[in-house]
Order: sequence, then C-alpha cells, then structure tokens
Amino acid sequence: MLFGKTILITGVASGIGARTAELAGQLGADVIGVDVREPAAPVVGFVKADISSKAGVDELIARLPQRIDALCNVAGLSGNTGAASTLAVNFFGLRALSEGLAPRLREGSAIVNVASIAGYGWRANLNRAASMVGIGGFPDVAKVVADHAVKNEEGYPVSKELLLLWTMRAAHQELFRRRGIRVNAVSPGPVETPILKQFRGVLGDARVDSDIARVGRAGTSGDIAPVVLFLCSDGARWVNGANVPVDGGLEASINAEVLGFQHPI
Repeated sequence: MLFGKTILITGVASGIGARTAELAGQLGADVIGVDVREPAAPVVGFVKADISSKAGVDELIARLPQRIDALCNVAGLSGNTGAASTLAVNFFGLRALSEGLAPRLREGSAIVNVASIAGYGWRANLNRAASMVGIGGFPDVAKVVADHAVKNEEGYPVSKELLLLWTMRAAHQELFRRRGIRVNAVSPGPVETPILKQFRGVLGDARVDSDIARVGRAGTSGDIAPVVLFLCSDGARWVNGANVPVDGGLEASINAEVLGFQHPI
C-alpha cells in the first residue's frame, strides 16, 4: 500500500523520523527526508532545511518535487529551547509546510502529524488553544507566546495541544478536503529516542517515570513508525481527523484515572 509512493518525512535524521524513513523504504516508498542535519541512513532525496521561520519553510517548499503522496510531520523540539522556538517548529512551521505543500499533494493523499500524549490537556486549555490555532499564516511567534502567557516550560505541551486541535480542523479545511487529503495525528507516549533526556529536563523525571511505569516500558521508534505509515497508506483511506494514541495504553490509563473507573489490580 506504499509501493511507489513518494513520502516526505521531516525530522529524518534521528528517532521516529529516521525509523519511519527506513521502514517506508523497505515497503517500497521513495523517501524524501528533511532535517537540519543530514541523516546517517540513505534516502532517495534529502533537503537540509529549518522550518522555524516563514523564510525557511518557503525555501524548503521551493526545493521539493511537484508530486507528493504523503507528508509525515515528525520534526520537533523538546521544549528545552523555550516556548517561542518550540512553537515555531512544532506547530507554526509544521502548519505552514502542510498548507504550502497542499497543491503538490496528490488527491487522496495524507498528512500525518506526530503529536504527543503531552498534548492531552488541549480540552482543558481549549480557549487558549483555539485562539492560538486561529492565528493564520506564520505569525511573530514570540508575540503570540507573550499574548497568551505561555511559560517556557509549557512550550512543548502547548505546541502539541495546538497540533491536535489543528489536526481535527485541517481534516475539514477546504484547502485539504476539496482534494481528499486526509489529516491525522499519532500521539506517542515516552519513546526511547535521542531527545528523551531533554524531555526529562523539561517535563521532570517524576512525570516521565510515572508515564513509563503505567505501561511497563518506554516505547521505541519501531513502535511508532508502522502506525505513521499505516495512516499514509491506502488502508487508512477512511481515517481522517483522527488522533491515534501509540503509547502502550498510557492515555487509556490516564482517562480511567480521571474518570474514576480504574479496574482494581
């Protein structure tokens, strides 16, 4: 279901992006990788780019092919560089790239956003999230952060809250919908990637260790990549606007606790 497709994967140099690219190639897809660093593993095409600014996104789009079958938005920052830079890459740059590439995405193609269980709080913070998602284009992100009183330590979870809310909106956005482009997300729990140590610094060891303890182990890139690629495939042609938790049951455990229906051990 991926054979012969051209799949664009951001964040291809490490972690989930690298494993997704590797698996996509094994399944017969032609992979175009994007990152600020060159990947160790070969891909059909590689473009070095930084999506943290409008200029960076525009330059990247100008260097990409005219036909793409799927876009995997995997690139992201852990939040250790502050809220403005994190939101610039994890949401505003990602959205600008997706919208800018819409005319090149084939009818019936797919966009897959790698979100996070850290975005779980979007419902509780809906007013703020909706306000920030409602800002069009590529804004002055530092001003947006200041206007919405986003603290530096909140940058990563807020970026994923916005991404989850936008995923649902984008699935019905005319830009994508009129050409049958599906927009979905996957939300990993803690994953053993090179930036897990940075997440510990941002979220705290207690939070990360608690999340891992709930499900027995941290995930791996190999746990996440197949789900990302399934959403790119024809097998997911009736899946749109969805968020798939790929977390070993972490979100289910949190929901059970919040709603008060945990099963006794």
